Amino acid sequence: MKFTGAKVKLSRSLGIALTPKAGKYMERRPYGPGEHGPPHLSRRSKMSPYKQQLIEKQRLRAQYNVHEKQMVNYYKKAAAKTGNTGDNLVALLESRLDALVLRGGLANSIYAARQFVNHGHISVNGRRVNIPAFSASPGDVISVADKSKKMLPFQQVPYTTNQPDYIQFDKAAMSVTYTRVPEREDVPIICEVPLVVEYYSK
Repeated sequence: MKFTGAKVKLSRSLGIALTPKAGKYMERRPYGPGEHGPPHLSRRSKMSPYKQQLIEKQRLRAQYNVHEKQMVNYYKKAAAKTGNTGDNLVALLESRLDALVLRGGLANSIYAARQFVNHGHISVNGRRVNIPAFSASPGDVISVADKSKKMLPFQQVPYTTNQPDYIQFDKAAMSVTYTRVPEREDVPIICEVPLVVEYYSK
C-alpha cells in the first residue's frame, strides 16, 4: 500500500488511529475540520451495504498497510483454506513480518515496522529478512538485528508490555517469538471482517 499521505487524515476518514500521532489528534477531535465536523457525522449512518463493505475493506488494508492486489491474493488464499474465510484472512495477514514487528512492540506503527524490515534491521531466527510480507511460522523468533540494537529508533520504541498472547516478548533480547496462529478475537484490529469477505466474494 505504501500510503505516504497524511496519516491523521487517513485515520479520521477510516475512524481508526493508524499511528500514535493520529491517536492523539483523534482523541482531541475525532472528526474532520469545517463541514466534515460533528453536525454531519450522522451521514455515516446512511451508508449503503456496499459502502460499509468498502470502508471495512479499506480499514483492514490500512491496518496492515498492504496494496489492493496483495489483499485480493490474501483473500484467495484464505478462501481456499478450510475453516472460516474471515478468520483465515486475518491469520494470514497477522503472520506478515511487519505485522508481528508491530504487534511485538518493536515498532510503534505499521509504517515504522515496514521501514525497519525494508532497511534490514529485523532478523528471523537469526537471519536478516527485508521483506515485510514474509510469512512467519509458529516458533519463529523475530528480533532486532544485533548491529541495529543501539540505533536511536530502537532505543526510543516503548516496547509495550501488552502484546497479544500469541507473541512471547523478550525485552532484553529485543525479540518476540510467534508462538501460534491467532484466533480472530486475539488480534487487536478494528474491522468487521465478515463485511470484507462479502466485499471480495462478489
